[in-house]
Amino acid sequence: MTRRTQWSALVRHQAGFSLIELLVVIIILGLIAGLVGPRLFGRVGQSKQATAKAQIELFGAALDQYRLDVGAYPAAGGGLQALVQPSNAPNWNGPYLKKHAVPLDPWGNPYQYKCCPGEHGDYDIWSYGGDGVPGGEGENADVASWESK
Repeated sequence: MTRRTQWSALVRHQAGFSLIELLVVIIILGLIAGLVGPRLFGRVGQSKQATAKAQIELFGAALDQYRLDVGAYPAAGGGLQALVQPSNAPNWNGPYLKKHAVPLDPWGNPYQYKCCPGEHGDYDIWSYGGDGVPGGEGENADVASWESK
């Protein structure tokens, strides 16, 4: 056997994947992505709801600390900004939030705040959810401080 004959025999045995084999693998990957993808993306809405609930609870703790220092919750006019910006209130010892800024809700909208009193307690904090309007279901449902207590 000459070198050329040996080389062509070696090349024939090391052939790559056929087009059909590649198509089968691509179809299988597509089916797996089609089955797993929607389940993973469904969790994104749930995680945003959980994040909003956690942030509202942190706001509640910061508001309680503000009240201990100042003697009253911030008025609705100043809103949650009173937690990070010095106000004329006596004994203000802030900022009361670590980031020194009031974060937006997970959907990029500001949290709503009503105080002194709120409709459901001393204060109310809520987010309108993914759609940014009152009401809704799923990811669009409102997240409120009075629901997490």
